[in-house]
Amino acid sequence: MKESFYNIVKGKFLVSDEALKNWRFIIFLSLLALIMIASSHNADKKVHEISGLNAQVKELKSEYVDVRMQLMQTRMESKIIAAMEDQGLLPSTTPPKRIRIVSEEE
Repeated sequence: MKESFYNIVKGKFLVSDEALKNWRFIIFLSLLALIMIASSHNADKKVHEISGLNAQVKELKSEYVDVRMQLMQTRMESKIIAAMEDQGLLPSTTPPKRIRIVSEEE
């Protein structure tokens, strides 16, 4: 057991007669490690992108609320009357009259 540990530490498994199998396995493990590192970086990039998009969504929601509030205020009758008075139009003082058309069918 002690001797096999020293052989691994000294690297004799890389230069022995069956070293080709060991090298293939080491290269395979290295490729897996590279793929894992690339995947981790890709995931981190997506997390940062999602965070940025969430911040943008919050900003757009607050802008939507502000614009909706402004729209509600401009649609108020008192605001419309004030805007029309600036242009010289005044609200009618006489109430509207209802016109009924009665048709007699035979």
